[in-house]
Amino acid sequence: MDQASACLLICSINRLLSPSLLLKWWKADPSLSFKTDPHPIHTITSGKIKAAALKTQIEKEYDKLQEQLSDYQRRGIKVIPITSHQYPSWLKTIYDPPPVLFAKGNENLLIKGRKIGVVGTRNPTAYGKKAVFHLTKELAGNQWIIVSGLAAGIDGLSHRACIRAKGYTIGVIAGGFHHIYPRENQQLAEYMAKYHLLLSEHPPETKPQKWHFPMRNRLISGLSEGIVVVQGKEKSGSLITAYQALDQGREVFAVPGSIFDPYSGGPIKLIQEGAKSVQSAEDIYSELSEGNVQYTEPF
Repeated sequence: MDQASACLLICSINRLLSPSLLLKWWKADPSLSFKTDPHPIHTITSGKIKAAALKTQIEKEYDKLQEQLSDYQRRGIKVIPITSHQYPSWLKTIYDPPPVLFAKGNENLLIKGRKIGVVGTRNPTAYGKKAVFHLTKELAGNQWIIVSGLAAGIDGLSHRACIRAKGYTIGVIAGGFHHIYPRENQQLAEYMAKYHLLLSEHPPETKPQKWHFPMRNRLISGLSEGIVVVQGKEKSGSLITAYQALDQGREVFAVPGSIFDPYSGGPIKLIQEGAKSVQSAEDIYSELSEGNVQYTEPF
């Protein structure tokens, strides 16, 4: 393991630096060495963190790293630093990619296949449920990998619909693997960890916090070529994901609904703002043609 990868893993697993500081250091010096003077971490933090003290902390944890990684391996957890060829290339292109990913399941799904995000309300109507099963079945049948947030409602339904259609799906969670939320999706998460993929930017013991959820949303869109919003109110997490997708240069699709349904408010607003209205998977394929694919294999 090279020095940069080791530093990324040690700092992330042991939380020696915040993910944002660690990413800034990596961007300033991809080797993550301590040879430069002034050191990037000193510059980034305006001297609040001393490079010498950080170096001492990292060296202290160095011998424990293999033991920590072996423990993760026993529990089926793979740790993927941004320096790894297994780190998804599209995720690297967003403004704030996680310096390290924690994966459980088939990590090859990160670097192969075309991905589409499907998100929506936690309280879908019968129409919303029917729409998500209809679209997901079509997408999975055409070998698209479905990415969502394992939340209650549309997210969980999109994972289940994909599994039922014999496709592959990635669940991006808030918090770590030891604290799956919501509990109603615990069994689904366990199944996906065996046959599909669970993904987090947090060490396994991290309890989900309120602010983890919007952070999680940027990974759903960052992994995907586009985002499909099935149902959601005008102010909802689904719209946050859609706007993050736009910031990341991804396509946004919205499933239209009844003007009398408050859960149609989000998709209607997105369509008014230029999102493509979706009635079938063909509407998605026409925007995301083969010629627009930015990746199928790792760098």
